Order: sequence, then structure tokens, then C-alpha cells
Amino acid sequence: MQHASNLTFRLAAPHEADTIRTIEFEAGQRFVSVGMTGIADAPPMELELVQRKIDAQQIIVAVETDETCVGFVMFEPQSARFYVQELDVLSSHAGQRIGAALIDQVAQLARAQQITQLILSTFREVPWNAPYYRRLGFRDIEAADLDAALIARRDAHIARGLDESKRVFMRRDLA
Repeated sequence: MQHASNLTFRLAAPHEADTIRTIEFEAGQRFVSVGMTGIADAPPMELELVQRKIDAQQIIVAVETDETCVGFVMFEPQSARFYVQELDVLSSHAGQRIGAALIDQVAQLARAQQITQLILSTFREVPWNAPYYRRLGFRDIEAADLDAALIARRDAHIARGLDESKRVFMRRDLA
């Protein structure tokens, strides 16, 4: 996979599951700055889930030359699209376009499988959420245009206690 400055992008390896959870938790601390302490306090993904996603080759990591993992993207192949489930970069590495590069890696993987769309769900107002993804070519999906799978996902979010009124589904079409 490609290099961006001193970074390499590759599928996550089994021994990186704990590191991925640490990055997720650390990146979540940013939400304190926008008053969303519930997210900052949330525990990271279950280790077993991360291991399963690694085994399924559904996590791409950004690693430095010394093999230090500084960010990751986790996705779920669905029919005709990839759903981007999680994108996290260590705050020490924020602002280096690592997140954008990780999304590009997913887009490349999708295109190679004739997949034409990336989808995600994110917070509408948080600066590094929806406004950030719009800069990466994602567009809001209106509630009326959600398909059954996305409505089910929204319902699952609500069941988990997420405030869907503050969230938006977004899509990026891949040429």
C-alpha cells in the first residue's frame, strides 16, 4: 500500500488489536473539548470485536517507519458499498492528513472490488466529524433517503443511547 510522508498503510495485524483500542480511546478524549464527555468516557471497542475485524481484513492502519501505529480505519463491506465504522488518529498526529489518507485507502480497496460508494454516520456539528468528511468529498444523506439498512443502523444507535438528532449519515461516491 501507499506511503504518505513517513507513513505506511497496510491491513492491521493480529498483535495490533490492543494498540487500535488505545488509539480509539485516546482519540475519543477530543470530545471533552466539545462537551461530549459521554463519548470520551466510553470504553474502547471490545478486544474480541477488534480481533474479528482484523481477521476479516477490515481494519487498515497507518504506521510509522518504526512500526508505531498512529491511526486506523475500520470498515464493513456491505452490498454495493463500504460502511466506514471508525476512523481514529492519535491527537499527537492530528492535522497531518492521516485520516484523509486512511479514507483514501478504503476507497482504493472498495474500487478494486467494484464498490462505488463509501457511507458513514457521524456527528453533524463536531468540527472533525461531518465538516471534516465534507472536505473529503462526503455528502449528507437526507433522512428521507435512508435505505432499510441505514435505518436499522440508526435504530441501533438510538438503542445504544446515541442522540441521532445530532448525527448525520454521509456518502461519498467513488468514480
